Amino acid sequence: MGGARRGDSWKAVGLANRDVGFAIGITLVLAMLFVPLPPMVLDLGLAISLSVSVLILMVALWIPKPLEFNSFPTLLLVVTLLRLSLNVASTRLILSEGHTGTGAAGGVIEGFSRFIVAGNFVIGIVIFAILVVINFVVITKGSTRIAEVSARFSLDAMPGKQMAIDADLGAGLIDEEQARSRRKELEDESKFFGAMDGASKFVRGDAVAGIIITLINVVGGILIGVAQYGLSMSEAANVYTVLTIGDGLVSQIPALIVSMTAGLLVTKSGTEGAANEAILAQLGKFPKALYMAAGLLLAIGTLPGFPLAVFLVLAAMMSGLGYVMQRRTARATASAAAEASAKKTADAKPDENDLSDALKLDDMRLELGSAIVPLINDPTAALPGKIKSLRNLFARDYGFVMPQVRIKDEPGLPAHAYAISVQGVEVVRGEVRPGAMMVINPAETPIDLPGERCKEPTFGLDAVWVDQANAIEAENRGYTVVDPESVIATHLTEVLKEHMPELLTYGATQTLIEGLDREYQKLITDLSSNSPAILVQHVLQALLIERLSIRNLPLIVEAIAEVGRNTSNVTAITEHVRRRLANQICHALTDANGFVPVMVMSPAWEAEFNEAVRVNGDDKSFLMSPQRVQEFVLQVRQEIQKFAAQDQWPAILVAPEVRSFVRSMLERVSPITQVISHNEVHRKASLRTVTTIGG
Repeated sequence: MGGARRGDSWKAVGLANRDVGFAIGITLVLAMLFVPLPPMVLDLGLAISLSVSVLILMVALWIPKPLEFNSFPTLLLVVTLLRLSLNVASTRLILSEGHTGTGAAGGVIEGFSRFIVAGNFVIGIVIFAILVVINFVVITKGSTRIAEVSARFSLDAMPGKQMAIDADLGAGLIDEEQARSRRKELEDESKFFGAMDGASKFVRGDAVAGIIITLINVVGGILIGVAQYGLSMSEAANVYTVLTIGDGLVSQIPALIVSMTAGLLVTKSGTEGAANEAILAQLGKFPKALYMAAGLLLAIGTLPGFPLAVFLVLAAMMSGLGYVMQRRTARATASAAAEASAKKTADAKPDENDLSDALKLDDMRLELGSAIVPLINDPTAALPGKIKSLRNLFARDYGFVMPQVRIKDEPGLPAHAYAISVQGVEVVRGEVRPGAMMVINPAETPIDLPGERCKEPTFGLDAVWVDQANAIEAENRGYTVVDPESVIATHLTEVLKEHMPELLTYGATQTLIEGLDREYQKLITDLSSNSPAILVQHVLQALLIERLSIRNLPLIVEAIAEVGRNTSNVTAITEHVRRRLANQICHALTDANGFVPVMVMSPAWEAEFNEAVRVNGDDKSFLMSPQRVQEFVLQVRQEIQKFAAQDQWPAILVAPEVRSFVRSMLERVSPITQVISHNEVHRKASLRTVTTIGG
C-alpha cells in the first residue's frame, strides 16, 4: 500500500513538472550552439532528431483533420532549432577533429557517409544536391504557397462563416453551446493556417542554412586540413567532404521528412480521415479508371525494349484492385438503395414518435414571404444577429429567457409579408421592402419624399418606403430611417413584451428554478402549495404582465416564501412580492431629474374606490357600476394621452387595496402605464405629482 502511494506521488510530481522538463530541453538545445559535444552525445542527438521527424510524419498521416495537430508550427520551430544546433555541433567536430578520419564526428555521420554514399564524396555531393532541390524547390516551395493561400482564404471567409453561425443560431438550428463550439473551431482554423504560413518559412530557412553550412564545412575543412595538419589536398578533400556530406545527409533527411509532413497538413485542407483512407477512398470510387490504367500499362509493356514482366504484374494489380473496388461500390450502392427504400417505407407509415413531433408547437415562429427570405439566407443578412441581440436584451432587462425563434419561409404568405406566431397562433403580420428603407416622422406630419406610402407595422404610424438616396435626405431632415430587418425586429420585440406571460411556460419556469442556488430551491419546495413550481410560475407571469423584470429571482422567491406558507392566493402573493421589489420598481420609473413622476387620484375617486372594495379573508372583490368605471377609464386615458404626446409615461399612484383593480381596468387602455401603490414607493424615492385624475 505504501509503495503504491509513493508511486502515485512520484507520478503526480512527474506530471506537475512536465513544463519544467520541456523548458530544460529547450535550454539544452540552445546550449548545443555554444558547448562542444563529444561524438557519442552527438550521435544520440542525431538519432533523436531523426526519430522525432518520423514520429511527426506518422502523426500527420493518421490524424483525421489538420486542426487536430495545431501544435505542429510550434513543434516545427523546436525540431528545426534542434537540427540546426546539431549542425553547429557536428561542424565543430568536423573542423576540429576531421584530420583523424571519417569517424571524427561520431558513428551516425560515418554510417550515413559509408552506407548511402559508399565513401565516395562525389556520389554524396550529387545525392545531397538532389535532396536539397527536392526539399527546397519542390516540397517547401509548394507547401509555403498553399499555406499562404489557405491562411488568406481562411481569414477572408471568416466574416461570412461567422454570420452563417449567427443565422443558424437565430433560426434555432443550433443552440448556444454548438454555436460557441463552431466559433471556437473557426477561430482555431484561422490561427492554424496563419501559423502554418509563418512556420513554412522555418523549413525554407532550414534548407538554405543546410546548404551554407555544407559549403562552410567543405571549404573550411580543406583549408584546416592542409594548413594546420599538413594533409595533402586530395586527402583533405576526401576526408572533410565525406564527413560534410554525411553530416548534410543526416540533417537533410529529417528536414525532408518534416517538410513532407507540413505539405501533408496544408494540402489535406477540408478532407477528413487518415491520409490513406482519404486517398484510397477517392481513387477507388472510379473502377473504370483503374481498368484503363491497367490497359495502358499492358500496352507500354508490349513495346520493344520494355520489361514486359514488370508491366504485366502492375497491370494485373491494377485490374485486381479495380475489380475489388467495383464489387465494393456495387455493395455500397445496393445498401444505400435498401436504406432509402426502408426510410421511404418508414416515412409512409409514421410511428408514434413522428406523430408526437407533429403535435409539438414552436413557442415563437417568424414566417417570411418569398421576397424577403434573403433577409436570413444572404451571407450578410443582419436579421439573425438582431434576433440574437433580442434574446440578450430580454435576459438583461426582464430576466426572461426568450425562447428560440424558428425562422422559416412560408409560400402561403404574400411575397413581401411576414407573420409572427406565438405557440402556433399567428398574432401579427406586416410587410417590408428588401433593399429599401422605411422613413417615419416622429412629429406625425406628412413626409414629403417620393416612395411607397405605408403604415409602420408595429405602432401603425404613417411611413414611406424610399430608396437609399432618399434615405440619406430623410436623415438630414431629422426623420427616423429604419431598415427592413429593424422593422421586423422591433415588431418581434413588442410581440414578445406582450406575450411574455404566455411564453413563461412550466418548463421555462423549471429552468429558472434549476438555475437558482440550492438554498432558494429548498425555499420553493418548502411552500405549502401542492404545486410550488406552478405557484412560482403564476406569480412570475403576473409580474411579467405588468412588464416588471423577474431578473432578481432570489428576492422574488424569498418574498413568495414569506407569505406562501399562509396563502396560495396569487394576487395577494404578487402584491407582497411587488412591495419587496419597491426599489427596483421606483428605479425603473425614475426620470432624468431623479424623480418618480406619478399621477394621483382625486380625493373623491379615492373614497369611491375604497368603498367599492370588499374583503373576505384572502379574497377581495370590487363593486362599482360599469358607468363609473367607464368614466374613470376615460379620465385616465385623457391624462395618459397628454403625456404620451410628449413621450412621457408617468405611473399612477393608488392605495394598496385598489391597485390590482385599477391595473385591470387600464390593462386594455394603456398596458405600458405602470400602476403602483403607496407600499411600493421605496423610502429613498422622490415622488413628483404631475397631474390629478378627476381633480
